[in-house]
Amino acid sequence: MGSKRAPLFAGLGVAVLAVLLIVFLVLPKMGQVSEAKTQLSESASEEQTLLSREQALEDAKAAAPAAKATIAEVDQMIPPTADESGMILLLNNAATAAGLDLLSLAPGTPTLDPTTGLSSISMSVAATGTYFDVTEFMYRIETLPRAAKATALSLAPGESGAGGIPTLTVSVTILLYTSDTSAGPGSIPGPTTGTTGGV
Repeated sequence: MGSKRAPLFAGLGVAVLAVLLIVFLVLPKMGQVSEAKTQLSESASEEQTLLSREQALEDAKAAAPAAKATIAEVDQMIPPTADESGMILLLNNAATAAGLDLLSLAPGTPTLDPTTGLSSISMSVAATGTYFDVTEFMYRIETLPRAAKATALSLAPGESGAGGIPTLTVSVTILLYTSDTSAGPGSIPGPTTGTTGGV
């Protein structure tokens, strides 16, 4: 009877030993494998994020020259200072190149626009010339190296010019801009006295 139970006890012993091995050796290893897979997945995700950031930085580096050129162009179109004498020279040259006889050119006081953060300077221009001179002047205003916008234009008949060609007297109000937020009234730190003059 005892000899018949010996294999049974031996089988039970082997089964218990197998269960103990599974509990103490296999299951912890399986847990470690699962944790390692999770870490591997997180590392792969982090690597993908780093690669994306690296690509974004490379793209930004490649685009930097174009961005600098754009900034330089904007700084020229909307300079950081009012540069009143530069504005007068630009408009004077535009009128002369268009064939107009300049009568007066007077800058107004800079005004801050809180919406755009830019200060605008109104320039009043009076001149005489033919219709074609006036249209050429307006074209030159639109193509100045500095941002400018004609906000008012009035024409009146003038005297006949050389060869009996009729002339016009033109009055134009032109806005130019600066990014200097302290260039005029309403600015920070406060209102400043604008200079006015004419040529």
